[in-house]
Amino acid sequence: MRVLGLETSCDETGVALYDTERGLLAEVLYSQIAVHAEYGGVVPELASRDHIRKTLPLIDEVLASAQCVKGDIDAVAYTAGPGLVGALMVGATLGRSIAKGLGVPSIGVHHMEGHLLAPMLADDPPQYPFVALLVSGGHTQLVRVDGLGQYTLLGESLDDAAGEAFDKTAKMLGLAYPGGPEVARLALQGNPDRFLFPRPMVKQPGLDFSFSGLKTYTLTTVRDCKVDGVLAEQDKADIACAFEAAVVDTLVIKCRRALKQTGLKTLVMAGGVSANRRLRAALTEKLGPEGVAVYYPAPALCTDNGAMIAYAGAMRLVAGERDDQQQDVRARWPMTELTAPEAIDG
Repeated sequence: MRVLGLETSCDETGVALYDTERGLLAEVLYSQIAVHAEYGGVVPELASRDHIRKTLPLIDEVLASAQCVKGDIDAVAYTAGPGLVGALMVGATLGRSIAKGLGVPSIGVHHMEGHLLAPMLADDPPQYPFVALLVSGGHTQLVRVDGLGQYTLLGESLDDAAGEAFDKTAKMLGLAYPGGPEVARLALQGNPDRFLFPRPMVKQPGLDFSFSGLKTYTLTTVRDCKVDGVLAEQDKADIACAFEAAVVDTLVIKCRRALKQTGLKTLVMAGGVSANRRLRAALTEKLGPEGVAVYYPAPALCTDNGAMIAYAGAMRLVAGERDDQQQDVRARWPMTELTAPEAIDG
């Protein structure tokens, strides 16, 4: 089965073609960074308009790269949520229309399930069950994964997600949009011994996260370091380094706690923040000696992309799921509401 995947949940247009026998045939990603940079964040209306302009040409590009034609598409998967409603509607409308025109099934995919399953596209994918750390601009969650659609939420952020905290810290430091990668790059130049930022909620039981206090602590440090309203470049680097270290340590501590609680020895990390090199290195270095196998998606699959949507859709389509052409897109959609295909089919 060849599945066309469309990802239009926010500010990146991702298109991919996945074959259940041959794997990923082709993918392409268009980023709207240049569109939103001057505003310092995503403008929903502009995002929707850009998806409208780019999605169809990107589909043609993916098909040409895979040496396929539209008639070779056996199904269409699109992101149905969570995300920006207008942006989601673009992908859903195009996805359903293409499927209807070709006489093939379509399916709406949960954005975070796509991220969670992205590591399955690797040559050596993880095996169920495992603990998943989902870290992105909108989500920070620890989930026990026993199979497709078999998810148990272990903990989540009570306020800002880790990626959101990175972006807000970038704004405090006057860095360019998108801020997360900029903070990580700047942190490489920082002195790790100058500041010690708090590791939020690590002394409390449970697996929930909270990054709002860390954000406030960062803002206070920025204000204290300014001289005549100006923050020196080395101060910026040192603050970025301390902030990143605090987030990384917090995530590692909570992952270790989740693995111990579940008795599992496999950790999967996915989402935009999973591309952070310091976080990857810390998880491998600190959990590896404890017999934990840590898996990540390829760097290109950490960000929003069509490949993860095509794969997640393919898995559910193979299991017998289909759209009813009436499914609504959802700005908010708890992943705990997802059901295993076997349960759906009875």
